[in-house]
Amino acid sequence: MQPEHKLPDTPPSTDGGTSQRHQRGGWVGRLHGLGPIAGLVLLCIAGTLLNSNFADVDNIMNVLTRTSFIGIISVGMCFVIISGGIDLSVGSMAALIAGSMILVMNALTGVVDSMLLIIVLGMVFAVVMGGLLGLAHGLLITRGRIEPFIVTLGTLGIFRAYLTYLSDGGAITLDMNVSDAYSPVYYGSFLGMPVPVWVFLAIAIMGGIVLNRTAFGRYVQAIGSNEQVARYAAVNVDRCKTLTYVLLGMCVGIATVLYVPRLGSASPTTGLLWELEAIAAVIVGGTALKGGSGSMTGTVIGAILLSVIGNILNLTSIISVYLNAAVQGFVIIIVAFMQRRRS
Repeated sequence: MQPEHKLPDTPPSTDGGTSQRHQRGGWVGRLHGLGPIAGLVLLCIAGTLLNSNFADVDNIMNVLTRTSFIGIISVGMCFVIISGGIDLSVGSMAALIAGSMILVMNALTGVVDSMLLIIVLGMVFAVVMGGLLGLAHGLLITRGRIEPFIVTLGTLGIFRAYLTYLSDGGAITLDMNVSDAYSPVYYGSFLGMPVPVWVFLAIAIMGGIVLNRTAFGRYVQAIGSNEQVARYAAVNVDRCKTLTYVLLGMCVGIATVLYVPRLGSASPTTGLLWELEAIAAVIVGGTALKGGSGSMTGTVIGAILLSVIGNILNLTSIISVYLNAAVQGFVIIIVAFMQRRRS
């Protein structure tokens, strides 16, 4: 007669305790997700109290327009960080794309008669160049087996050095006729909202759909959570990682397309510290620095929040405007520390 096998007794309180812990975890997660929104609301209230001009429509549109460049890059950076990667070169990449784009458009003025065609070709060139530079990053990281930090730290210097070489240490200026025709891309508006803000909104919505509603988005999150498990689950990890960098590069190209008509030139200081702002926006928006989870909505709010901080500092002169980057650096450290404490 075979001995009877019994399942171990489970104390009645275990399920209840587990359920309560899950409920508490759910509430904590929801509250954590609302953190960036609450912070933005409080900052807006504080900004209005400190300076009444903060709430002016013109100032709000100005904040959103200036947010657009970093916000678009942050959308791509969100995918990279969720996958467990990082890119320190986006500012230098934007500078190189801007300079190269201007050179191409200036060269086309003597060949192509249509200003519209010159502008369109310049835009396409910028986005394609961004995608190719992102592809180079992805291949070096996945095929070359080099850490993302090392790869993008190296290209950070390479890209800006090439822009400095192309500009001979000065500025590359867009042809005046092309600049006049191109300026509405930055200074124009549609239904009362600046064009860059509309583009930022469209990119953010598409990024959210890709992240939350497609297999690629689920794969990116799975890779960031546990790359080895994702490989066992037949996810093409190398391809997905490479695509995140291509996507980021294209976002940098789009941001550059919007930025160039603002000044009509590119110099070695173009895009300086954009990588800091983009990473800060993603982290402040609630994306885990170690990867695996993140929110596109939070990223958008994070980008706006950082712009609001800078705008308040400019309007109130609480501290020197030269310390804006220091404030963003402190924000990154504090949020990363809080994430580590929660993990």
